[in-house]
Amino acid sequence: MTINSSKFFYGVKNKIFARTTAKRTVFFIIGDVVFIILACWLGFLLRFDGKIPGQYWPMIKGFIGLAVPITLFFFWLEKLYAISWSFVSINELFKLGRAVIISFLLTGTIIYILKVSPIFEGFPRSIIFITGFLVFLFSGVLRFAKRIYIQGFKGGLPRQGRRVLIIGAGEAGEQLIRHMIASKDTPYTPLGFVDDNPMKQGVSIHGIRVLGKRENIPEIVRRENIEEIIIAMPSAPQEVIRETVNLCREAEIEKIKILPGTREILAEKVNLAHLRDISIEDLLGRDTVKIDTQAIQNFITGKNVLVTGAAGSIGSHLCRQILKFKPARLIGIDQNETGIFHLERELLSGGQSPFGDSPPPRSFIIGDICDKDKIEQIFDRYKPDVIFHAAAYKHVPMMEAHPDEAVKNNVLGTLILGRAAIKYGVDKLIFISTDKAVNPTSVMGASKQVGEMICLWLNKLSGGQSPFGDSLPHIDYPVGDSPHSGTVPHHTPHHTRFCAVRFGNVLDSQGNVVGIFEAQIKKGGPVEVTHPEMKRYFMVTSEACLLVMQAGALSHGGEVFVLDMGKPIKVVDLAREMIKLAGYEPDVDIPIVFTHPRPGEKLFEEILTDSETPTKHEKIFIARLADFDEEKLLHGLDELKKASQEMDKEKIIKVLGELIPTYKQG
Repeated sequence: MTINSSKFFYGVKNKIFARTTAKRTVFFIIGDVVFIILACWLGFLLRFDGKIPGQYWPMIKGFIGLAVPITLFFFWLEKLYAISWSFVSINELFKLGRAVIISFLLTGTIIYILKVSPIFEGFPRSIIFITGFLVFLFSGVLRFAKRIYIQGFKGGLPRQGRRVLIIGAGEAGEQLIRHMIASKDTPYTPLGFVDDNPMKQGVSIHGIRVLGKRENIPEIVRRENIEEIIIAMPSAPQEVIRETVNLCREAEIEKIKILPGTREILAEKVNLAHLRDISIEDLLGRDTVKIDTQAIQNFITGKNVLVTGAAGSIGSHLCRQILKFKPARLIGIDQNETGIFHLERELLSGGQSPFGDSPPPRSFIIGDICDKDKIEQIFDRYKPDVIFHAAAYKHVPMMEAHPDEAVKNNVLGTLILGRAAIKYGVDKLIFISTDKAVNPTSVMGASKQVGEMICLWLNKLSGGQSPFGDSLPHIDYPVGDSPHSGTVPHHTPHHTRFCAVRFGNVLDSQGNVVGIFEAQIKKGGPVEVTHPEMKRYFMVTSEACLLVMQAGALSHGGEVFVLDMGKPIKVVDLAREMIKLAGYEPDVDIPIVFTHPRPGEKLFEEILTDSETPTKHEKIFIARLADFDEEKLLHGLDELKKASQEMDKEKIIKVLGELIPTYKQG
C-alpha cells in the first residue's frame, strides 16, 4: 500500500466515522425533543391529577417553547451528544443531571420574570420540578438503553472467549469489563476480578465478582480454569507489578497481558485496544511519573514542531506523543530513508488527537542535520517554533571506532542546527543528551557534553540568561559557516532559548541491550553480559519522551536538565528477567555468560550528583555544567572540524580532552 492509498483509506474511515457520529447526534436530539415535550405535558397532567384545565394549554405550549431550546443548549454544552452509546457511564449521568438542573432553573427564572404576561400568569411552580425530573429520567433511559439491552436482555458477555482473570477491580478494570460486554467479537470471557482492597471482596462489577486478593491468584486460577490474566492497575507501583507477575508464573499462566500506565495512554478512558503483552519494561521500568499534560499542551499546541532524528527510537516516539497535543504542524527529519518511510506510513494513517477532531499536518523529510543549506531551506519553509534535537550517533563502541562521525553529527550538526534556530527565530531548541556525558569515558559521551556546551553558548549568544541567575550579556560570537566566520547582530531581535535534557538507557530503543538479549534468547543462548556488576539506568521510551517535553515546557533557556532515572539495574538481572519472560529458566534452559567491557564503557553510569538544582517537577533537575571558556570552545570547535575532516582520531580525542577536563578515555 502506498502513502497515497493510506491517506485515501484514512479519509474514507474519517468520513464513515463522521456520518455515524452525525446520525447518532441527530437521533439523540430528536429523542430529547420528543421526551422534553412529553415531560412538559406529563408535568401538567400529574399536577392536575390527570385532567388539565383548558386555560393551561397555551401555558403548556409556551413552557415547551422555552424548555426545548434551553435544555438542548445545555445538553450540547455538557457534550451529551458526543458520548459513546455503548460505553455511557455514571460520568455522563452526572453531566445529564447537571444539564437538567441548570436548564430548568433557567427556564423557571424566565417564567418567573414573565409571570405578568398572559401566557405564564399563575404558572404552577411544582411543574418545573416534576418536568425536570421526568426529562432526567427519559433522557437517561434513552442514553443507557443500549447498555441495558446488552447487559440485561442479551445476557451480558458471550461465553466462547478465553477464560480470563482481571487483576484490579478499580476504574480501569471496570472500563475493560464494559468494553468486553459491549464488544460483539471479544476474545475474552472474564471469570472474575482480583483486588487487594478488603472492601471489594465479594463485590460484583457488571455481573463479574471479585474472587479474592492477589495472594489467591494460584488458587483462583486452578479453581476457575483460568487461561489468561489481564493486569489492569495503571497506577500500581512497579514492585506490585513484579509481585503479580511472579504469582502468575507460580500459577503456571503463560499468557499475561497488561494495561499500560498513563505515561503510555494520554486519555481519560481505556479500552481493549490498549492491552498488550507483559514486557521487560513493565518489570524493570520505574514507577509511573506524574506528568503535567496541561503544561505540555500549552507548550506544543498550535506550534510548528520539528524533530530531528525522527526515525530513531526517541525521535519517532516524540513524534507520536507530540501529535497527541495537536501542534500546528509536525516536521520530522532523518537521514534514515527506510525509517522515515515507515514512520510516515504509520503516522499518516494514525488516529485522532485527544485535543481535536482532525489530526494536524505532518511533513517527513530525508535530510542530514550536517547539511547546512538544506537545514536552512527547511527552516525557511516550515518556520519551526520548537525543535526537539534527537539526531545523534549513540553507540559507544562504534563511535570509539569512528570518532570523526561522532564529531560531525553530535557536535557540528548541533552547531548547524543551533545557528539556524537563531537565524530563523525559533522559540526553543531542546537537545537530547545522555548520562554518558557526565564524566565521559567515551567519544560519544564527550561529544554529547560538547553539544550541551554549544547549547549553553548559543543561549548566551541569543540573549538568554542562566537558570542560576548569572548575568549573561549579549556576545558578538560568530555563527557562520565555520565557528569563526560571520556575526550575529549585537541586539538579537528574538531570543531563541536552548536547553539540554540528559537521561540514561531507554529499554525499548533501537539497538538497545534488550533487543540484543532477545535475539540471543531466540537462538537458544547464551546471553552475553559484559560484567556481573555492570549497572545501568533504564527508562521506557514513552516516559522519557514525556519528561523531555515536560522539561522543554519548563525551560527558560540555558538549562541542562537531568531526569531522575530511579535506581540503577544490574544488566545481569535484566537478562534473567528476559529469559523468564520468554518462558525459560536462566542458567538451566538458557545460559548466561560474562564477557568484558568494550572500549569506552563504564561499569556504572552517573546521572545525578549533589550539585543538581530541583525544579517544580519532582523528577526533573537542573545540572550546573562546569564553567567553560567560550573562546576556548570556539577554538576547539574549529579544531574538531578540521580533525574530523582529516579523520584524525588522536587529534579528536586530544581536543575533546582539552574541552572537557573530566574526559578520561576508557
